[in-house]
Amino acid sequence: MKVADPALTEKCINTIRGLSIDGVQKANSGHPGLPMGAAPMAFTLWDRYLKHSPKHPKWFDRDRFILSAGHGSMLIYSLLHLTGYDLSIEDLKQFRQPHSRTPGHPENTLTPGVEMATGPLGQGFAHGIGMAIAEAHLAAKYNRPGHEIINHYTYAIVSDGDLMEGISSEAGSMAGHLGLGKLIYLYDDNMISIDGSTKLAFTEDVEHRFQAFGWHVVEVDGHDADSVAEGIEEARRVDDRPSLIMVKTTIGFGSPNKAGTAKAHGSPLGPDEVKLTKEALGIPLEPDFFVPSDVALAMDASASGEVRVADWDARFLAYAAEYPAEAAELQLIIDGNLPGGWEDVLPSFSDPMATRKNGEAVLAALGKVVPSLLGGSADLAESTFTHIHGETTFQKNNRTGRNFCFGVREHAMAAACNGMQLHGLKAVASSFVQFTDYCRPSIRLAALMECPSLFVFTHDSIGLGEDGPTHQPVEHLAAMRAIPNLNTFRPADGNETSAGYKVALESQQTPTLLILSRQNLPVVTPSDVKNHPAEKGAYVLSEASEEAKLILIGTGSEVQLCLGAQKELEAQGVPTRVVSMPSHFLFEKQDSSYKQQVLPKGVKTVSVEAGTSFGWAKYSHAQVSIDTFGVSGPAPALFEEFGFTVPNVVKVAQELFNA
Repeated sequence: MKVADPALTEKCINTIRGLSIDGVQKANSGHPGLPMGAAPMAFTLWDRYLKHSPKHPKWFDRDRFILSAGHGSMLIYSLLHLTGYDLSIEDLKQFRQPHSRTPGHPENTLTPGVEMATGPLGQGFAHGIGMAIAEAHLAAKYNRPGHEIINHYTYAIVSDGDLMEGISSEAGSMAGHLGLGKLIYLYDDNMISIDGSTKLAFTEDVEHRFQAFGWHVVEVDGHDADSVAEGIEEARRVDDRPSLIMVKTTIGFGSPNKAGTAKAHGSPLGPDEVKLTKEALGIPLEPDFFVPSDVALAMDASASGEVRVADWDARFLAYAAEYPAEAAELQLIIDGNLPGGWEDVLPSFSDPMATRKNGEAVLAALGKVVPSLLGGSADLAESTFTHIHGETTFQKNNRTGRNFCFGVREHAMAAACNGMQLHGLKAVASSFVQFTDYCRPSIRLAALMECPSLFVFTHDSIGLGEDGPTHQPVEHLAAMRAIPNLNTFRPADGNETSAGYKVALESQQTPTLLILSRQNLPVVTPSDVKNHPAEKGAYVLSEASEEAKLILIGTGSEVQLCLGAQKELEAQGVPTRVVSMPSHFLFEKQDSSYKQQVLPKGVKTVSVEAGTSFGWAKYSHAQVSIDTFGVSGPAPALFEEFGFTVPNVVKVAQELFNA
C-alpha cells in the first residue's frame, strides 16, 4: 500500500475522475459515468495490489489488468498516465481522435499498458480467463521449490453489460470448473445500463449465479477504498475458486444532476454539469486535466516497478543457474520464439487422408518440440482430432496438461485461447467450420489485436454429408475472409496442411484459421513442407502444356477436381493451368509481379470451391460454387448433386472458354 492518508486517497480518486470527465468533455464523446463511479475500486486495486512496472509494460510476471467494460476507457488511460506509463496529458487530450493513443475503446496495439482490446462486452471477461489459465499452466510447469518465477493475478473490472452477454456465462462456467483461484473480477454493480435501470432487463441473482458456477463471491462498498481492499484481500485468500467482487457503486458519482442515472452513461456531462461536478468533488475548475503534484508523486509506480523487475531478473538468474533447461525453455516463451529446428518435425504425406487427420499428425509432431503449444476443442476432439498425443488434460488438479476440454462453449473457447496467446502461449481452438458463427466476435478480435491465435475448424463443406445443412458451411469461408488480418487457410492435402501450421506458428501478428476436411483427400501438392509454395497463398500447381488459355483455381477438396478437369481440357486442346489457392490473405501479401505471374490478366479463369461464390469474382470470371444451403445425404451424392464433379467443372470451363 502506497497511499495511507485517507485525504490523499480521496484526492487521487478525484483526480482520476477529473481526468476522465475532462477527456470525455474535450472529445465531446465518450462514457464518463463508469470512470466516475469505478474510480475508488480502480485506484485501490492499482495502488495497493496490482503488480506492474510502468517502464516495462511487457514484463512477464506482471499482474494482468483488463478493463472489460471498455467503454469506460478514460478510466484506464487516467490510471496509466498517473502511474507512470508512456501516456502523456497531451495523449489524454487526444481522446477519441484519429490515430491517437487514447482511442474510444482500449486497443492493445496502440496504448502501452493495455493488455487487450475491449469494448465488445463480455470479451474482456472471457479473455482474462485465458490469461489466468496461462499463468496457472506456466507456474505449474516451470516453478521449482525455492524458485517461484511465475506468480501473478489476472484482474478485471466488469460491468452489468459484460455479465449480460452470453459469453460471460460460457466463460464463467469454465473458469469455475477449472478453479482459477488467481482470477479476480471487480463487478461495477451500479444498476444502470444505456436504457435506464437494469431492472428493465437484468434482475437475476448474480451472486448465486456465480456461486453456482463455482466462484467465490463477496459484496463491498464501491465508494469506500478500505471496503474494496477487504474484498480483494478476501479474494486473494481463496486459492481454489475465481472471485467476483460485487462492488456497489453509483454511476457518474459526484455529478449533482446526473449521478445514478443513464444520462451519465454514454454522453459528456456538458460544461455546466462539469463545473458543478468539479465543485462538488473539490476539483479545481482550471486548468483542465489537472493533476496535483502530491497526487502525481503518490501514484507514480515507476520506481517501485523498477524494483520489482530488478528483483525478478535476479531471481530468474538464480533459477537459470539451478534449472538451465527449464529457464531456457521458459525464456523462449517469454520472448515469443520457437525452438531452433522446430520446422524439421513437420510431416509430409503421400497417402490419401482427411486433412483433419493430417492436422492431428502435425499437432502430434509439433507437440513434441514446441513446449508452448496447447489447446483443444469445444467438445469435439473425437471429430476435429486436435488433442496433442501423449499429453494430459488441463484440469483443476492438473495444471501442466496441454489439452483442453472447453466443453460446448465455442465463444468462450476462442476468447480463452486469445487470452492464452496474449500471455505468450501458442493456443489452438477447434470446432466445426459451421460454428465459426458462434465465436466470430473473438476471432475478429484476435485479428484486431494482432493476436496470432490458431483456430482449427474442420468439416469444411457439404462433404461432411449426412448431418445436413445445419452443419454444412456455405457462406462461412467468405465471412472469415472478410475479416481484415485473418489468414483463412483451406489446404488441398496433408502437405498444404503442414504448410498451414508452419505459417500459423511463425506468425507474429496475424491469427490463422485452418479449414480442414472430414473426407479423405488425395495428396496432390509438393512434399517439401518446410518450403511449400502454399505459404504464398496461391501458386501454380500444374502448368498448362503450352501458354495457358484457361486457369482453374481450387481450394481444399476441390483442387483434385481442377486437376481432373485439366486433363480433359488439355485432351480437348485447351491449354489449362491449375492454381491452388489455400489463402486469399497470403496471396494478397505477395507483390504484384508474383500475382500477375500466377493469375495473368486476360486469361479466362474458373474458381472451384464448395462454398458461396461471394468474393470469388475478384479472381475468376466463372465460379463452380454453392449459393444455397446444403442437403442431408452421403457426401459423394451431394458433390454430384451440387456439381462438384470433373464433368461439371469441364462444362463450366468450356462455356467460359467458348464465350
